[in-house]
Amino acid sequence: MTQPDSLWLAQSLLNAPGWARVALTAPNERLREQAAMELAQSIIVAMERPPTIHDTRQMALPL
Repeated sequence: MTQPDSLWLAQSLLNAPGWARVALTAPNERLREQAAMELAQSIIVAMERPPTIHDTRQMALPL
């Protein structure tokens, strides 16, 4: 498994549900733990589906 770069990791976090990102700062410990689990799950899902690498030599066909 390759190590993800910081840009990929940042995009994975930004694509996580908004409530989870906001809830990391909540005063409720249980909510913070749930948010951390949701963010971790989002990163795991992103790691299982690596981004497709586009070949610049391939022509894009209009739909």
